[in-house]
Amino acid sequence: MKLAQDMLAQMRAATRNLMGSGPAAATEAIQQALSAAGLAPQAAATQQQQQQQQPMRDINPPPAPPPAPAAGAQPQAAAAQEAPAAAPTPAQAAQEFAQDFMSRLGVPAGLGQHSFDMPSFELPNFHPPGFNAPAATPVDVPAGAQFIDGVYRNHAGTRSYKLYIPSSYHGQAMPLIVMLHGCTQNPDDFAAGTQMNALAEEKECFVVYPAQTQGANSSRCWNWFNALDQQRDQGEPSLIAGIAQQVIDEYPVNEREVFVAGLSAGGAMAVIVGTLYPELFAAVGVHSGLPFASAQDLPSALAAMKGGAMPNPKRQAPAGGVPIIVFHGDRDTTVNLRNGDELIAQGVRSQAGGKAARAASTDGSVPNGHRYTRTTHSQADGSPLGEYWVIHGAGHAWSGGSDSGSYTDGKGPDASREMLRFFKTVS
Repeated sequence: MKLAQDMLAQMRAATRNLMGSGPAAATEAIQQALSAAGLAPQAAATQQQQQQQQPMRDINPPPAPPPAPAAGAQPQAAAAQEAPAAAPTPAQAAQEFAQDFMSRLGVPAGLGQHSFDMPSFELPNFHPPGFNAPAATPVDVPAGAQFIDGVYRNHAGTRSYKLYIPSSYHGQAMPLIVMLHGCTQNPDDFAAGTQMNALAEEKECFVVYPAQTQGANSSRCWNWFNALDQQRDQGEPSLIAGIAQQVIDEYPVNEREVFVAGLSAGGAMAVIVGTLYPELFAAVGVHSGLPFASAQDLPSALAAMKGGAMPNPKRQAPAGGVPIIVFHGDRDTTVNLRNGDELIAQGVRSQAGGKAARAASTDGSVPNGHRYTRTTHSQADGSPLGEYWVIHGAGHAWSGGSDSGSYTDGKGPDASREMLRFFKTVS
């Protein structure tokens, strides 16, 4: 469903009404917004009636027949059990539709008056069902390598992280990759799925995985849609940049080769961090993410994810950005492909500074895997500005990843390897 601008404004108004009203008033406000946009609850009731006319298909086995009534049971009771449930009234259907809509926005049931806090309003977990669960076992670490725990604290809070030190490290300066996991994930899971530690062994680099807390977001999403978390030296960007700087201070990192990458909410946050700290990060890698400052609150986040980010003239990425590589599946129903289109366009614009950039596209395929279209963007002198990989037939998952981690698609291409290859070309 594509959300028009007028509907988005009304959704924002409806959610802000929650700050000073109870659930009944909030439900009414959202109902009014939906009705004004032509999405009245009656449409949901009509759809429900159409679904009832079609045979139901379910992967679960049919329920067992009810037990026979005991001897002497009253016929009226048995008849009452067999009677179909009464169809909901229009008012009940409207209430259910609005409550479902509110729950999709993450509004808890029974929200009391004055209990709504917009700055801490969390984005619901939009990861689709059916993917493998986050890794529950520790990541395998080869002999001589280390995968150690760390903690960073500043005025914005505290975040833990895991740092991978390859067995090839013997005191020499090496690149650093900062990897930001997606919703519901953790450093071990993200490392297992992306296989970035194995590439760190091969390419000789450090990899650090900051960990989002459930206290900051119940689904462990990075809060890319919060205004505070889109500002330099504030919120989560300051914590992530601080973790990178702490590793640089403690190990001989080649400071010209520090990069940040992420998936989904982590990809959106990687764009923010790379944009805000261009002196720290040399390039950004994004998989299934969103453009810089593409949302300012929950309604605009939902709109951006489902319909594509709308450019915001007041919050455009500043000029002088860093090179960017973007991966996005064209069957992604969680974060719309239009976000990838706008993300690469935004990244190229910020670097080109009004000058013309060259673009060239090639089509390819992975044996027994996905087809893809790779578009490279460069300056007139050939220096790279960005790459955009559209993976045909892929959904919301890390391309070329391992099924030992969650939200991965092993059919490739290998996003981890291609990101490191791109990072090497711009350092």
